[in-house]
Amino acid sequence: MIHYRKILELHDEGISLRGISVSTGNSRQKVTEVIDLAKKKGVICPLEEEMSDQWLEEFLYPETTLEASGRKPLDFEYIHKELAKPNVTLSLLHHEYEIECRANHKIPYSYRSFVRHYSKYADKYKATLRIRRKPGEIMEVDWAGSTASIIDRDTGERLKAYIFVATLPCSQLSYAEATLSMDLSSWVTAHNHAYKYFGGSTQIIVPDNLKASVTKHTTRDLVLNPTYREMADYYNTIVMPARVRAPKDKPSVEGSVGVISTWIIAALRNTQCFSIDELNKEVWKKLDEFNQRPFTRKQGCRLSAFEEEEKFALSPLPNAPYKMSQWKTAKVRPDYHVSVESMFYSVPYEYINREVEIKLSDNLIEIFFNHMRIASHKRLHGKFGQLATIRDHMPDNHKLFVDQTPEAAIEWAESIGPFTLDIVQYILNTAQAEKQGLQSVFSLKKSERRYTKYEIERACKMITSITNRPTVKSLQTLLKNNKKNDAEQELKRKTEMKENNYGFTRGTAYYKGMDQ
Repeated sequence: MIHYRKILELHDEGISLRGISVSTGNSRQKVTEVIDLAKKKGVICPLEEEMSDQWLEEFLYPETTLEASGRKPLDFEYIHKELAKPNVTLSLLHHEYEIECRANHKIPYSYRSFVRHYSKYADKYKATLRIRRKPGEIMEVDWAGSTASIIDRDTGERLKAYIFVATLPCSQLSYAEATLSMDLSSWVTAHNHAYKYFGGSTQIIVPDNLKASVTKHTTRDLVLNPTYREMADYYNTIVMPARVRAPKDKPSVEGSVGVISTWIIAALRNTQCFSIDELNKEVWKKLDEFNQRPFTRKQGCRLSAFEEEEKFALSPLPNAPYKMSQWKTAKVRPDYHVSVESMFYSVPYEYINREVEIKLSDNLIEIFFNHMRIASHKRLHGKFGQLATIRDHMPDNHKLFVDQTPEAAIEWAESIGPFTLDIVQYILNTAQAEKQGLQSVFSLKKSERRYTKYEIERACKMITSITNRPTVKSLQTLLKNNKKNDAEQELKRKTEMKENNYGFTRGTAYYKGMDQ
């Protein structure tokens, strides 16, 4: 028999491997193997009284008891490691185990025995059991039913403080925080702090059906609060609310709420705090004690279980915590703007009279239609009634009006021709006010919708030969007359072509010899 306990105790006393081998009657190779395996599995001297040779053998070589049955032994470390991966179950691992047994002509354990042996191993040697809960998969959140309180320095009145609780079901590590309200801002802020405490985010959040997280939850429809949904997207997680009146959907946090109500809220019943920060300092002291309390049925505590079995599976956090935004709905006005706190922001004119969602942050306004962002603006501050208008949001006729500047007018005239340029410069130079001159040029530019550039340039050339004081109205009259004359000339030309389009024919008299 191998004297495991004696080998480890002699090694702790500094006896050489040769000396241990002579004292125990085991080979140096076996002694080295036992010492290395004990070091790997964390067995440190002095040993507990219950750590007999049989206990150490089962702990260091759990597969030996299974080998005696003649079946293929189970690799518990591999099973425990694989169960931490997404979507891997004991059923899948047992199926793969059976395939391996058939390939090696070994007898496999049944699924029931497979599960029983793993559960026994995990209960005894591991901090967590991964059959039901994956590490890093779920964070359950809720408000504690009991409340704490702080004292108002001015009035001496006791103010209620609500306790937010978040729990990781796999390791049972919990986070708690006191707030003065259960509103959306407190709810989201507490989530930020919980993720910071855990050092990472989970794949799923399981909240209750309170208004801060869920707008509507029926068997057919689930509508999340927009801000809460956005926060979940920011942390790359999804929200799966518990069913209405189904506390078993989040049993870990329900259990933690009860325990925290005792070990934190009740423990602070005689502590006087005068601000929420003071109260939270006391809450976090009690929280550390709670997470470091030893388990009653297995080794370790919530904190050690988290660090050993779950911390590695959490997703990394973004560089900065989520910054909460407000959401509002509004109808796009006929001037293609929406009103937000007496400021006006433009959207594409196609959305006039449509209902849109508006996301407000400290420095940005974002506007969405059917969950698609259609506009964003830097948030306006200061005097009410300010406008934030983007040119691309305007209809074409509004763009033409807004674009009226002397430079733009000259540029347009140059694109038509030299005579048009002379007339535009004359209009701008002789107008009593710049705005009046631009208005006249704008009226001329609108002629481009009905007339070609050639027709406009020709009219400008004709008007300069007629008068030294051309006006837009005279130009428009000339364009109209030219268009009419051109149409008449074209009609006359076609008529003449039709009349002249004939051939020579010979009648019956010619063929009878009578037409000489």
